[in-house]
Amino acid sequence: MSSLYSNVLGSGSPLLILHGFLGMSDNWKTLGTRYAEEGFEVHLIDQRNHGRSFWSEEFNYTVLAQDIKAYLVERGISSAHILGHSMGGKTAMQFACTNPGKVSSLIVADIAPKYYPPHHDYILQGLKALKPADLGSRTDADKALSAYIRDWGIRQFLLKNLYWKEKDQLAFRFNLEVLAERMNEIGESIGSTERYEGPSLFIRGSRSEYVQEGDLPEIKNHFPRALLKTVEDAGHWLHAENPDQFMEITLAFLNS
Repeated sequence: MSSLYSNVLGSGSPLLILHGFLGMSDNWKTLGTRYAEEGFEVHLIDQRNHGRSFWSEEFNYTVLAQDIKAYLVERGISSAHILGHSMGGKTAMQFACTNPGKVSSLIVADIAPKYYPPHHDYILQGLKALKPADLGSRTDADKALSAYIRDWGIRQFLLKNLYWKEKDQLAFRFNLEVLAERMNEIGESIGSTERYEGPSLFIRGSRSEYVQEGDLPEIKNHFPRALLKTVEDAGHWLHAENPDQFMEITLAFLNS
C-alpha cells in the first residue's frame, strides 16, 4: 500500500490533523503552525484521493482508518492525538474505535457519528462540468464554477486544489471520478457497536447544522467521555471562520 503524504511541523507530542471532503493538508497549515508553536509535532495529512496522496478505487472509512494506522506504524509513532474535520472527523472516529491504544485523545470538528444524506451533488456536478478550456487560469476556473456554485468561499476552498499539470493546463489534486462515484460513503455512520473510551472533544460551529443537541446521546454511545463545545460565530468551516476560539478550546482540551 502506498503511504500518505504529510507535512510535519514542530516537535513534541504527535498530533495528526485530517482534512474534510475535497480538502487537503494545506487547509490546516496556519493552525498547524500554531499547534507546533504550542509544543506539538503536527502531522498535516492528505487522505487518499486528496491532495498529494495516492489515488485508489477503494474509498470508505474502513480503508481511510487503515491508512492512518499504516502511517503511524511507518513513522514509528505508538500513539497520537487525532483531530479531524468533517470527513476527516469520521476517519478519526473510525480510527479511534478500531485502534484505541494508538489514540491519546480525539478531537472531532463539526461532524457526528450519524449517517448524513449526500449533499455535495451540486459541487461535484460543477466540478465534473469543467472543461480543459475552463482550466487555463484560476480566474477561468472560478468563472466556470460560479455557474454551479454561487458561494464564493466554497469556490475558493475548491480552487486551492488546483495545480499546474502542464505549462498552460491546471488540474485538481483530488480524484474527482472516484470521489463522485463513492459519494455515499462520505455520509456513512460509524458502526453501531464501535466505541472509544478515551478522552474525546466534539466541537461544532454555532451556525452549522451538522451537529445538533439531539446527536449527543449517539455521540456518548460511541464516545462515553465526549465533551461537546461550540465555536461562536462560525459555520461548518469553524477552524477557518473563528480560528482563535477554535485554538483556545482545542488547546485547553489537549493540555488537560
